[in-house]
Formats: sequence, structure tokens, C-alpha cells
Amino acid sequence: MAKKLFVGGLPYETSSGDLEKLFAEVGKVESATIITDRNTGRSRGFGFVEMSADEEAAKAVEKLNGAEVGDRKIIVAEARPREERPERPPGE
Repeated sequence: MAKKLFVGGLPYETSSGDLEKLFAEVGKVESATIITDRNTGRSRGFGFVEMSADEEAAKAVEKLNGAEVGDRKIIVAEARPREERPERPPGE
């Protein structure tokens, strides 16, 4: 079963491909996504990686949490379930 990981503190230049390549060194990556700003399309400095197995996800947290990517130390942790937020009216 796939396990989703949160990855924070990423350099803004990091692409989804870069993220996938980094985590592929630890295990099989199902998906890697950089979160971007809705208005500018620019990276928000964090993303999510889905690993194919729980053991690989645990290994990724152990090996990559606190690792340096570019000139920044990244945070890798198990992703929490998404919280339901009220929908904002257009224009806000």
C-alpha cells in the first residue's frame, strides 16, 4: 500500500522531477508533486511524495529528513490527512 510523505523546506527551484529523483534513491516512487501558488504558478517550497510501500516510506523519512537539498535542509514526514476547508468565494 502506498504511503504519502510531506516534504518541506525545498528550494523554490525544485521540480517534481527533481523530487522524484531524490526519493527514487531510497525506494520506488509512485508520484512526486511540488505544490505551486495558484496565482503565480511558483513553487511554495513544499510537496508530496507517494512511496510504493510503508517500509520504503519509513526508510525515506529516516534517510532524507534533515538532508540538504540545494542550500536548505528539508523536512520529510508522514503526510497528515487533508483538512476540509470551507470553499472561498471567487475573488478572495
